[in-house]
Amino acid sequence: MANLSFILGVIGNVISILLFASPIKTFWGVIKKKSTGDYKGEPYITTLLSTSLWTLYGIINPDGLLVMTVNGAGAILQLIYVILFLVYAPKDAKVKAAKLVCVVNVGVLGTVTAVTLFAVHKNTRLTFVGILCTALTIGMYASPLSAMSTVVKTKSVEYMPFLLSLLLFLNAGVWSVYAVLVKDIYIGVPNAVGLFLGSAQLILYVIYKNKPVSTNPSEAIEEEEEEEEGGSAHPARRGIEMNSSLGNV
Repeated sequence: MANLSFILGVIGNVISILLFASPIKTFWGVIKKKSTGDYKGEPYITTLLSTSLWTLYGIINPDGLLVMTVNGAGAILQLIYVILFLVYAPKDAKVKAAKLVCVVNVGVLGTVTAVTLFAVHKNTRLTFVGILCTALTIGMYASPLSAMSTVVKTKSVEYMPFLLSLLLFLNAGVWSVYAVLVKDIYIGVPNAVGLFLGSAQLILYVIYKNKPVSTNPSEAIEEEEEEEEGGSAHPARRGIEMNSSLGNV
């Protein structure tokens, strides 16, 4: 059983890292254009907090090696994305993002770490950090709901990439089974929610994959021109792409 859980954990690491790496294409475009357009930095900032907290959870958990490794790698990637966003974002967006980084990634993370290590009893540290990680991850798994809503309204999967939806589903599924094997409720609960939402995305894809795109030609041309000029993609597409960094357990 221990060997099976380790194998699943390794598989989960691979899938999660693929998800963490998925925004690389987006940021490669940002670097080439030297601008983030009107992309938002919040998803990367919150994911940096989430992966950092999960890394802390893995460190204080005697059996948390695989959780620590995947989220440690994820935190490094998210930090790179945040730095690139701060470098290339317009002034107003840069100032807003920098303030959020100070509050979330310095203030909140620093406070949680300090409270965990110096104020919470050793026997309850895992519970304290686990509850925070669970709540934050559930909220982040729900982030692609805007894309699902757009799919239903437009009857088109244009703004909900299949591969990303599949990876989110597999990621949640693997970590859900892993959680059952190692009896970890804090990993199990958020990934059960993620598995449900991932299944819903795949079902929507099957239902609407052959439906014609609802966008009229003029809108499609305008959208394409905006993307080529460094502007934003459709909000739903941007939302699911920007939240594709959700690979933490």
